[in-house]
Amino acid sequence: MKTIGLIGGMSWESSAVYYQQLNERVESRLGGLSSARTVLTSVDFAEVTALQQQERWDEVAQILAAAAQGVERAGADFLLLCTTAFHRVAEQVEQAIDIPLLHLADVVADACQQHRLESVGLLGTSFTMSRSFFTDRIATHGLQVHVPAEEHHETINRIIYDELVHGKVSDTSRREVVEIIEQLWDAGAGGVILGCTELELLVRQADVEIPVLGCTTLHVEAALDRALSDAPLEVAPN
Repeated sequence: MKTIGLIGGMSWESSAVYYQQLNERVESRLGGLSSARTVLTSVDFAEVTALQQQERWDEVAQILAAAAQGVERAGADFLLLCTTAFHRVAEQVEQAIDIPLLHLADVVADACQQHRLESVGLLGTSFTMSRSFFTDRIATHGLQVHVPAEEHHETINRIIYDELVHGKVSDTSRREVVEIIEQLWDAGAGGVILGCTELELLVRQADVEIPVLGCTTLHVEAALDRALSDAPLEVAPN
């Protein structure tokens, strides 16, 4: 089994889900007492969020690149960023290391294609929904991506930052998010991407009629496919 490198802390709730799912799913695949080989480093969410809000992306990249280098030195064979929003600096992080980075947008796009989807909705933080770094990467795979109307961005952001990152799951908030998903469906989305780990704590497939694609679950499955594969890993040229 290859060793999976994780950069977490964005938020710690998200990182806990990654760690739990990796171990639950490797046990399911291999049985017995099997657990995932992982190296996890966790950054300060308050620090990187403050830099994000000030658009100080070079400094964010420096922090995550240093974390990635530490994970690599600790023996990781490849790397996951346990976040969607901070994939904004994924290319800078990738250039700082000599192991592959398993980019979340590529994983999600592959899953959409397996579901034979041509058009999908994306929910996430207001930053992720209002910027193009993630949707553009998905679109390179030939997919059309819809995001909620701007009037809904603050609602979703509030639910993520005021509730879900603190472990609070509300039925009222679930109904609000489901209504937004239904609007994306009306706009032509054939499925919906939960582009924030915390949203997977809130919305399940049983809550909506279109396919729900949870980024964390997909990222974990792709990581385990890679960790358990005998194929050599390819590293993007720096």
